[in-house]
Amino acid sequence: MSLIKSISGIRGTIGGVPGEGLSPLDIVKFTAAYATFMSRNSSCNSRTIIVGRDARLSGPMVSDIVIGTLTAMGMDVVNIGPASTPTTEIAVVEEKACGGIILTASHNPKEWNALKLLNENGEFLNDAQGKEVLRIAEAGEYSFASVDDLGHVYHNDTYNRRHIEKVLSLDLVDTEAIGKADFTVAVDAVNSVGGTIIPQLLRALGVKNIIELNCEATGKFAHTPEPIPQNLTQISELMADGKADVGFVVDPDVDRLAIVMEDGRMFVEEYTLVSIADYVLSHTPGATVSNLSSSRALRDVTERHGCPYSAAAVGEVNVTTKMKETGAVIGGEGNGGVIYPESHYGRDALVGVALFLSLLAKSGKKVSELRATYPAYEIAKNKIELTPEIDVDAILEAVKKRFAGERITDIDGVKIDFADSWVHLRKSNTEPIIRIYSEAHTMKEADDLADSIKAVIAEMV
Repeated sequence: MSLIKSISGIRGTIGGVPGEGLSPLDIVKFTAAYATFMSRNSSCNSRTIIVGRDARLSGPMVSDIVIGTLTAMGMDVVNIGPASTPTTEIAVVEEKACGGIILTASHNPKEWNALKLLNENGEFLNDAQGKEVLRIAEAGEYSFASVDDLGHVYHNDTYNRRHIEKVLSLDLVDTEAIGKADFTVAVDAVNSVGGTIIPQLLRALGVKNIIELNCEATGKFAHTPEPIPQNLTQISELMADGKADVGFVVDPDVDRLAIVMEDGRMFVEEYTLVSIADYVLSHTPGATVSNLSSSRALRDVTERHGCPYSAAAVGEVNVTTKMKETGAVIGGEGNGGVIYPESHYGRDALVGVALFLSLLAKSGKKVSELRATYPAYEIAKNKIELTPEIDVDAILEAVKKRFAGERITDIDGVKIDFADSWVHLRKSNTEPIIRIYSEAHTMKEADDLADSIKAVIAEMV
């Protein structure tokens, strides 16, 4: 069993002993702590919390406990039901709520669920705020409402439509061009909420030919839900048979977008943001931001447009903070997460789909031809499983010393920049592992770099 408390929320496996997984008692404790924190710190007068969830099997149970706890704390709840993460973020703003809780473990397998905590702007709590929620939870510093002060529950199932309308209203979304292009689009939504909203969006954009794979929101994930190449063989094979012009894959909560080319090869998650940033910058020049584990390709494309690029620590809240500091027009994370402030400050696969199809339609290119216009990099993603006896901080400090002659960034783990490559080591926020991301011009070079770092670490443990 696992229970991980981090900037990414409270995430754990369902069942088991309280404190060792995401048990009902843990759900109550952290929900009550969040309600207490929001009551003390929210700048708005509302006592309303938005609750949305993905389609995973534990979702109804977790949702019932969360909603019951919130009303027991005297909070009103707007339950938007099965909904994507960005849909829930938008609902917080639209309802003028004081916050929101998204029930999703994102790319984690079906055994997991999580509470992702939002502020009144529909954005994730920052590190300090998240730590205060955890402190309140561990101290048991919360008190439930008397019977006359219990909260109320309201149901609202309109937010899929409202989210789509918001996407369609964006100036750079060109429904006319998309309709004229007459694309055939394949979609793999891993049997979660994307299976409902992504086809709806495509039809609203003018796409008439849609091939739906795993689009029944049953929560029975058809494959490991992280949208990386080894998990996407079904759509890749379909595309290789020439049945569609482009394929889109989303994770269970629809904040990440992976693209498959017309020949079945992966566009690569990193290049979701790169391509969309290229399109946005060509119309609205400005700064861009991604995290330290994202491809140099975004920096290169940004500089090609004569604009500034900045890197942030890993985590959506860190990226959005840096975007606000720099006035960025586009940003996100290399895992397929696109943040477009013109819509809202949150990773949003719907925005990604609409902007990419607009780019593709206007370019007149095949997806593979479009991909060839961007700088060529390959990222290898490796990991080291953690055991209690491993001192991660000591390892990272030793790595810094070993490579002291290179350019080191340590705002989030340790990133080492070499002339034509980089490697980034950091403790995961969502799993008990050290992530090792490495990038070079070829996958062999990236893998070799990761292997060399692993060998250095092996000497230390």
